[in-house]
Amino acid sequence: MSNDKVVQLGAKQRENNQDELVYCSFCGRPNTQVIKMVQGPGVNICSECTMIAVQYLILNDKMPSAEAQAILDAFWGKAR
Repeated sequence: MSNDKVVQLGAKQRENNQDELVYCSFCGRPNTQVIKMVQGPGVNICSECTMIAVQYLILNDKMPSAEAQAILDAFWGKAR
């Protein structure tokens, strides 16, 4: 498992053991079963739960589609 599968956010960066499992705080899946995991201070969210949240915001007009697309592009590493 590579270190780039778990992305850490927040002021306090921790060292991850490459074999350490990180679980999504929303769906409970480990980082071995998802594309990416974002690890924040006391909370984790997987790429799949992130996509669900963004889709919810788009469908409920809480976020402009162009802004949502920019977030998705940044998350997946696509240059515009």
